[in-house]
Amino acid sequence: GEVQEMIDICDLAVGQSRMLYGLTIQSERPSHRLMEQWHPLGVVAVITAFNFPVAVWSWNAALAAVCGDATVWKPSEKTPLTAIAVTKICERVCRETGADPAIFSLLIGDRKTVGEKLAEDARIPLVSATGSVNMGLHVAKTVHGRLGRTIMELGGNNALIVAPSADIDMTTQSIFFGAVGTAGQRCTSTRRVIVHESVASKVRRKLLAAYKSLAIGNPLDRKTVMGPLIDRNAVDLVQHSIQRLKDEGGEVLFGGERLTVPGDCYMKPCLATAKPDFEIVQHETFGPLLYLITYRDFVEAIAIHNNVPQGLTSSIFTNDVREAEKFLSVVGSDCGIANVNTGTSGAEIGGAFGGEKNTGGGRESGSDCWKSYMRRQTNTINFSSELPLAQGIQFGAGEGSGTA
Repeated sequence: GEVQEMIDICDLAVGQSRMLYGLTIQSERPSHRLMEQWHPLGVVAVITAFNFPVAVWSWNAALAAVCGDATVWKPSEKTPLTAIAVTKICERVCRETGADPAIFSLLIGDRKTVGEKLAEDARIPLVSATGSVNMGLHVAKTVHGRLGRTIMELGGNNALIVAPSADIDMTTQSIFFGAVGTAGQRCTSTRRVIVHESVASKVRRKLLAAYKSLAIGNPLDRKTVMGPLIDRNAVDLVQHSIQRLKDEGGEVLFGGERLTVPGDCYMKPCLATAKPDFEIVQHETFGPLLYLITYRDFVEAIAIHNNVPQGLTSSIFTNDVREAEKFLSVVGSDCGIANVNTGTSGAEIGGAFGGEKNTGGGRESGSDCWKSYMRRQTNTINFSSELPLAQGIQFGAGEGSGTA
């Protein structure tokens, strides 16, 4: 799936390369016209996370390339081999087509030796960074401190609202995929389910049945549904969140146990009940921990949904068109992505991907995201023999003036 995503963004970028369009704007002055065009930025730094070790890089690099930019890629220290493999592919293609392989450069190292230096370097006008909120705050402070640009793709605390009219079978399938797919290690993973109290018990039963039948194991085995977390520390962090949930009064309905498997990075996904005002619910736990929260009326559901610092992706399952439209309106979801009758996870290439609030405000991939990799220039063209000023200003006209 991730490799296909890389292929898809390359297809999109090739088409976009023929549509790096500007504007022609009517001038208020006679025999003038205004024009807007876009120029390359130059060098773009791309800092990526472990969970999508090549797809997120490709969202940036493919668009940057067709916009005339070169990219310097700092991958996660946890996934260097995929970055090396992809860069070698790029090098081969560049040499075969007569392009400079340096268009796609790679720097492997940790935050201090590579990441901070990229953020500090004034020769890099744009830094695109994917990772935690803390990482993003550090990068943004450094880059914006030198008046550079950033594209931030940070934490998500994604919620799915289940309305009374929802198709429960379709809803639970979507929740299950969103919560345990990739072992809950997507920025778009479903973290919170906000379910109407009239259907809460039915949703809970169906989810429990799915969780209990889950095949956990080697990701190379096609029968496996959920594989490992990235490392032992990732499991530790989820275990810590589960304990905090219990301390605040939450109830674990299923799972959460660490599994004794070589590597020590496997666990059972955790399904739990929680209240929206729990402190732990305000934080993103990057793993297979799902909170079930109930609501009584739709206004309350929206309030619960929006009352977290993050704002990446969101979803509602409903067959009530008024609820669906309200969810998508200005008084509905405050996220960068809001879906109806499809889950929080699995965004398509054609749309702009990104979120609001602590998620960072950046956008990548489709729509008009290519503009982030270019600089806008406004042009005024005078094709007359006069020099009229804008706003009808008369400067120095009349007897005794320097221009009379």
